[in-house]
Amino acid sequence: MTGTGERATRTDPGTPGPPWSARLPRPLRGDAARGTFRRALWLVLAGCTGFYVLDYGLGRPQTALYSIFGTLPLVLFAKLPGPPRARAGVLLAVLPVAWLMVTAGTLLAVTHWAAALGLLVVGFLASLLEVVGPRPAVLAAAVQLSYVLPCFPPYEPGQLGSRLVGITVGILLTVLVDQLLPADPPPAPYRLRLAEVAAALAAYCAAAGAGPGERSDLADARRRVDEAQRAALLGETPPDARPTSVSRRDRGLTHTRVALAYLGGRITDVVETGAGSGPDAGPLLAGAAAALERTAANLRTAARDGDTSELALLVRDFDGRREQRAAAGGPGAEQRRDATLRALAEAVLVADRASRIALGDRLPAGRDASGPFGYAVLSAPAWLLARLRLHLHPRSVLFQNAVRLAVALAVARLVVGALDLPHGFWVLLALLSLMRTSAADTRTALVPSVVGTVGGALVSVAMLTLVGHNPAFYAVVTPIAFLVGFTVCPLLKPWWIQGMITLAMVLIFGQVTDADWGIPTLRVVNVLVGGLIGTAAALVAWPRGAHGQLRSDVADLLVRSGEGVRAVTDRLCGGPVPPTAPLAATRRALLLAQSTHLQYRGERMYRTVGDPPWGASMLVGYDVLTGGSLLLARHEAAGPAVAAAAPAVVERLTAGADLVRAACERAAAELRAGGAGDRGRPGPAAEGPGSTGPTDHGHADPAPAEALLVADTEAWLAAVAADTARSRAARSEGWPPTPGPGGHRGPAR
Repeated sequence: MTGTGERATRTDPGTPGPPWSARLPRPLRGDAARGTFRRALWLVLAGCTGFYVLDYGLGRPQTALYSIFGTLPLVLFAKLPGPPRARAGVLLAVLPVAWLMVTAGTLLAVTHWAAALGLLVVGFLASLLEVVGPRPAVLAAAVQLSYVLPCFPPYEPGQLGSRLVGITVGILLTVLVDQLLPADPPPAPYRLRLAEVAAALAAYCAAAGAGPGERSDLADARRRVDEAQRAALLGETPPDARPTSVSRRDRGLTHTRVALAYLGGRITDVVETGAGSGPDAGPLLAGAAAALERTAANLRTAARDGDTSELALLVRDFDGRREQRAAAGGPGAEQRRDATLRALAEAVLVADRASRIALGDRLPAGRDASGPFGYAVLSAPAWLLARLRLHLHPRSVLFQNAVRLAVALAVARLVVGALDLPHGFWVLLALLSLMRTSAADTRTALVPSVVGTVGGALVSVAMLTLVGHNPAFYAVVTPIAFLVGFTVCPLLKPWWIQGMITLAMVLIFGQVTDADWGIPTLRVVNVLVGGLIGTAAALVAWPRGAHGQLRSDVADLLVRSGEGVRAVTDRLCGGPVPPTAPLAATRRALLLAQSTHLQYRGERMYRTVGDPPWGASMLVGYDVLTGGSLLLARHEAAGPAVAAAAPAVVERLTAGADLVRAACERAAAELRAGGAGDRGRPGPAAEGPGSTGPTDHGHADPAPAEALLVADTEAWLAAVAADTARSRAARSEGWPPTPGPGGHRGPAR
């Protein structure tokens, strides 16, 4: 019966059939195979159609060549994220850029030096597109090839019109066919990963007030947080799902991730200090957990249901009781526990607001751009300008990548001109496909590329021997070879795709020039020349890539975090207004470290070398930025009055800030030296100020605002000191590359 029912279901004409990709042969049914099949079909329908119409139909072989090279790099190299409709806008925006590149390449081909200098500029600017976001970044190779193809001899400015027509036809056909082909399912949006983190933190928060008999639930909740945070790392996320663009949505998602990482630390502080066992802790922790569950639900459904007014009301009531206890002169340890608990609730509010910004909420006009949500009031052009200023610096790995590739392209163009190599653009095509962000990765890519090119050349020689110069044969074989080869080869070892590209070059040029053995032979020589130039460039310019820069960047982040701690404390105590925001240098250092860390996760060195748990050190920067911004927003107005009334308070807090700054600088020095740090895993009060004794402000009857300022600041300083100590202990214990079960807060690497 069951089998009959299943057969009836499958043959029922009213039942929708399987998706188009499920009708493929069994070896090609995987997600990767479906993607490569669609891309190969896209190339055949867009590239071959334009090529055949222009070459065989209109007798314009050069226009046909530019048409297929307008399609080929966009389909094979520019793997744009998003649905076809979103890709269409990006691809159409490439069209005027391609016109500019073809025009510049055609005119600068007058001399080798002019073409090389043009490549220097084009290569640098195209590589720097990664600053803008993932969509423009993946178009870099296509933009560069639009310049590369016409910048080689012969110098024919009279052919500019036909070249522009060809590139236009190729790009327009690429857009059209992309809209007509069925779209594969998009990857799961990044917000779903953040929803899992928020849900895990809700359970952790609910368990934070558990008694001694319920510690097993607490440990399990913490383990779930670690797993969810690891899955939300950008390095663990598919490139087309990463929130790395300049859009307000992606900025909100990035802030949500940071806010949730900060919140995880605050829950752990509540657990380790015992703040969750206080008389007022239960309702506040329950309200925070409920708010986190709503945040997780909104992130799952992309809705903005409910609000955090209930938690905000609980926080206000809690603040009132804190002020009463402060006015009554309550113990300093109790006030610090209250401050730790309040920091948790405030972190929940920040995470929820950030998630709502990511889902489309707008902040009221007039919001201060220097606050925690300052990014949300900046326009996309202003945010882009800020990112460009950040990365136009030798310490930025994006700047290093752009310089390395631009110089390599310019040198390769000069070498091709000096050697007078035919089809010299193949040298630059090989260089673009082989260059990686480190010398080790470039060397690793060179051997498979050469092996694959030689294999493709041997197949091409055999074909030329059997067929000779027969354009009709190549016209029939080209779409079949493209469809099969570009479906299967990307799923195999790297040399297969290089061999297929070699065969594709022979098939294309065999239809517009005389086909002989010289074409595959030149292809091998050009790939070898391009690979050697790329390897030399990688060895000369920042050979260790992100792996060599990350240690310096994270150490600098620790130093800037210590400076930020002191700057925030000075501002809270009524010090002079600095020329820049107190946390500007810390924020800049964190952004650079994040960019370097993301690139590092994609390098071969990451997979073969056991390095320190970088995420544990970067968490210090998160705590300084988020906690410091919230403290400033809450207490800055009362700072000058406190400083005037109680100099002893200023002395106490600045002394504590100096202790934390010194701890950050020690951790940075150990990191730069490759040292391990102190043994053991200190608790949150190990190096923090105000860990023992009552809050003594130097006079008998402190004002409530003064007492709360001290408690909040010391709780923040203790949390930063604890995370600094944990990062040092993590290095000494030799943490594994992947997170242990509940043994840390935030990403391990």
